[in-house]
Parts: sequence; structure tokens; C-alpha cells
Amino acid sequence: MTFDRRIKIAPSILSADFANFGAEIRAIEDQGADWVHIDVMDGHFVPNLTFGAPAVAAFRKHVKTVMDVHLMIAPVDPYIEAFAAAGADYITAHFESGPHIHRTLQAIRATGKKAGLSLNPGTPASAAENLLDLTDLILVMTVNPGFGGQKFIENQVDKIRTLRKMIGDRPIHIEVDGGVTVDTAPKVVAAGADVLVAGSAVFSGGSVETPEVYGHNMRKLRAAAEAAL
Repeated sequence: MTFDRRIKIAPSILSADFANFGAEIRAIEDQGADWVHIDVMDGHFVPNLTFGAPAVAAFRKHVKTVMDVHLMIAPVDPYIEAFAAAGADYITAHFESGPHIHRTLQAIRATGKKAGLSLNPGTPASAAENLLDLTDLILVMTVNPGFGGQKFIENQVDKIRTLRKMIGDRPIHIEVDGGVTVDTAPKVVAAGADVLVAGSAVFSGGSVETPEVYGHNMRKLRAAAEAAL
């Protein structure tokens, strides 16, 4: 994968029709999704339970773009190889998920996958400072992790701005997850984000029978984001 900072829309399939994931993934990609975002939750690190590695492997058969796997689980290290084998392109672990995040990022890199570091709203940008050389992506949570449809936390924009300065010219994406809409996307992009995770903002009003709604929603989101550049 060639690195570039163009805006990428990464729909979260947590907002898709759970009975129809293959068709939903094909629909969002056909309508212009750049990445497919998979939220893995364990009911322990976050108060929700979603997908295991076998489900992610099943999704992989339908994903033609980039499969972006966000592990909201603790402990995380025992599961890295399983999600790598399932076909993840990016594997993102939380700074808060265990005591040895440096080792976790090393373990992700050792599988040949791109390593992501996620920061919860209460975790400062400085947490990433000594981890940049092991990191391909920093995911800034703009809601508390665990559920979709939450309200965007405004003070995270300053964190994105700080991270962007810290990263400098390193090839590291800044991804934003939580409350991303046509109203909030310009704020995070102006601060330095280039990958936008969106659930309801993409899937709202559409279905596999009316995928053009997904395309319309993504074009609106992309236009709002790019206008901030």
C-alpha cells in the first residue's frame, strides 16, 4: 500500500445490516469507500461484543480495498496473530489495553501488517510520542469506545492538531472514529486527520437494495472534509 494523505472514507460495518455483511461490504466499496473499518469489541475492554477472527476472515473474502481492523479488546497480544491470519491490512490496538503497548505494536509489525495505535478521549497525545517509529496509523477516538451513534467530543480536535505536529513528515495516518459527520469532518481534517471512520453517517437511509444512498452520503462527507484542506 502506497502512503498518501488524501482523505479516505472508512465506513464502519458496525452500522451495516448484520444479516447481510458480504453484500453490505460490496455495496460500500462499489459506492466509493476507500477502506472498510471493522470494530472488534470484547465486552470487557468496552461494553459491547462484536466480531471474532473467524467473522473477520469471512469479511475478508468480500473486501477489495483496505481492511482496517480496530481491536477494542484486552488483553490484545494473544489475538494479534489470529486477526493477521484473518486478513487484516491494518491492526489497531489501544494504548490503554495493556501495560506493554510498545511490545504490542512490535508484535503487529512482526506479522507483516500495518500497526495502528488508538488513543481514548482521556489519553493525551503525548502517549504516542515514544511509539511513532512503530506506528503506521494513530486512531483518535472522538467518542468513548464501545457504541456507535455517540456525540462527538470537541476537545479531541486539539489532540489531532498536536499529533499532526508530532508526526511531522513520517508516513503515519491520523484516523478519527466517533461522531464523524459532515459537520465534524471539516474540523478533524483541518486539524490533520486523513482517515474518517463513519457509521451512521454512511449507512443512514440506505440498504443493499438502495446502495446509491451510501454513495450520496460518502460523497457529501468527502466533499465536506476536502473543503477543509
